[in-house]
Amino acid sequence: MISQLSWKIGGQQGEGVESTDRIFSTALNRLGYYLYGYRHFSSRIKGGHTNNKIRISTKPHRAISDDLDILVAFDQESIDLNAHELRAGGVVVADAKFNPVLPEGVEARLFPVPITSIAEELGTSLMKNMVASGASWALLGLPLEVFNKAVEEEFGRKGPAIVEKNVEAVKRGSEFVLELAGGPLEEFRLEAADGKQKLFMIGNEAIGLGSVAAGCRLMSAYPITPASEIMEYLIKKLPKFGGTVVQTEDEIAAVTMAIGANYAGVRTMTASAGPGLSLMMEAIGLAGMTETPLVIVDTQRGGPSTGLPTKQEQSDLNAMVYGTHGEIPKVVIAPATIEDCFYDTVEAFNVSEQYQVPVIVMTDLQLSLGKQSCEPLDYESIKIERGKLVHDALELEPNELFKRYEFTEDGVSSRVLPGEKYGLHHVTGVEHDESGRPSENAVNRQKMMDKRLGKIKGLQIRDAIRVEAHHEELDLLLIGMGSTGGTIDEARARLEQDGVATGQVTIRQIHPFPTDLLAPYLERAKKVIVVENNATAQLASQIKMNAGYGNKIHHLLKYDGNPFLPLEVYTACKELN
Repeated sequence: MISQLSWKIGGQQGEGVESTDRIFSTALNRLGYYLYGYRHFSSRIKGGHTNNKIRISTKPHRAISDDLDILVAFDQESIDLNAHELRAGGVVVADAKFNPVLPEGVEARLFPVPITSIAEELGTSLMKNMVASGASWALLGLPLEVFNKAVEEEFGRKGPAIVEKNVEAVKRGSEFVLELAGGPLEEFRLEAADGKQKLFMIGNEAIGLGSVAAGCRLMSAYPITPASEIMEYLIKKLPKFGGTVVQTEDEIAAVTMAIGANYAGVRTMTASAGPGLSLMMEAIGLAGMTETPLVIVDTQRGGPSTGLPTKQEQSDLNAMVYGTHGEIPKVVIAPATIEDCFYDTVEAFNVSEQYQVPVIVMTDLQLSLGKQSCEPLDYESIKIERGKLVHDALELEPNELFKRYEFTEDGVSSRVLPGEKYGLHHVTGVEHDESGRPSENAVNRQKMMDKRLGKIKGLQIRDAIRVEAHHEELDLLLIGMGSTGGTIDEARARLEQDGVATGQVTIRQIHPFPTDLLAPYLERAKKVIVVENNATAQLASQIKMNAGYGNKIHHLLKYDGNPFLPLEVYTACKELN
């Protein structure tokens, strides 16, 4: 028996690949397996090759597997594009309709199954996804009743007749492939999972859930890949808590609406990708100047311009840190796990209100859309901290204004909600005095700049860096951010087995940069390799600029639209070491 297995399904976009993956993985999740998924899809609604890959394991993994055990193919293109991943002895379950052929040199077994024909016999070719799922499930020798339960939940709303037909499709696919293979494949039998309940979600859903837990009651946004699932999640959830989602005409309207709502006291967020973030820049400056809380999620994708809308990249870092004109305080944080997506979203709202600054939550496509297992979340640990929000302002003299931007020791002024008695003040995007009145006085200008920028000096979020370093002296220190964390962790484990003293740091607070936390590990390392999905080493540049040690730092960059594989990181490290 084996402890992990990799399964992939491929076909043309719009022919059921996504639903096949969803039901297959949901059933595995019910058995208690840890799952890590990756979606490769085209930037179009229908047509173009797409595939979903799932890593199934009895232990948690946060990386795509290097190889592939089972490939389910709806067309020859899926075989041609993905067969190179198959390990020796792997299996291809293919629709017999297109007379499948394995490429030369691929050492795998081919099981042609009349997937489309079976589905059409049952009434519609749309059910071919269930035929294919049944065939896959049967080869693993897993209990069919668990899979049928997932089918019932998927199609139950369509009535018992539809459920019955889909269950029959699963059964026929299972029976056909077992006859071809002579029974379940013993070499693919998985060890029993722990059976414990696990959440199974994408990062965008965890961000949406985190925003609800944080007290967010309005999301203003414009749809864009790969951020749209946050909006879609909250459309369903926020009304249950008295909130709502507003789809605006563009990202400029979305961010300015979020600023206005936050000024009015409603916890509000917006979410977008790189192109939308570009449009928001002027408004982010407005939030910084008016010291209005603002939470933005940037789900990075391939750029520039429209770029690669459905592919992995981490190239917005510089835009998030430096994008606005002038100088304002802002915070940029980078979740690395599904759990981080939840808890960091809560922290983003708290930090934004405590320091009255824009906070950008930086994710990437793999973390945003890769569905994976995570442990149950601790809702009891959530605290909503609104900072210096005053509900009973001190009585003012006639014609006196509330000092909304009062100079204070920590740089954070009290704020009031509109309509608050004795809370009258000016709000303007031009430079202003303590009560908000426009001012071009040179002394006031410098004091206001120092006040705003000083607010976030020394700020550190929970686990600003996440460290794995068990040696006093490190041959190699690996550094990453976002979804690369799990891949680096797996490569590091292999290096340790080879006798290389390694450490790992996942940087989760990008700005202000956690120099004091990172520097001791840079000092201990002989060599440092920074792993990131961009072409210009943006994270490495931040490290060099803020912490130094440029003579030790080496880059491992990937910007072809695909995530790193553990073997790629391992190989690069071996060559460097």
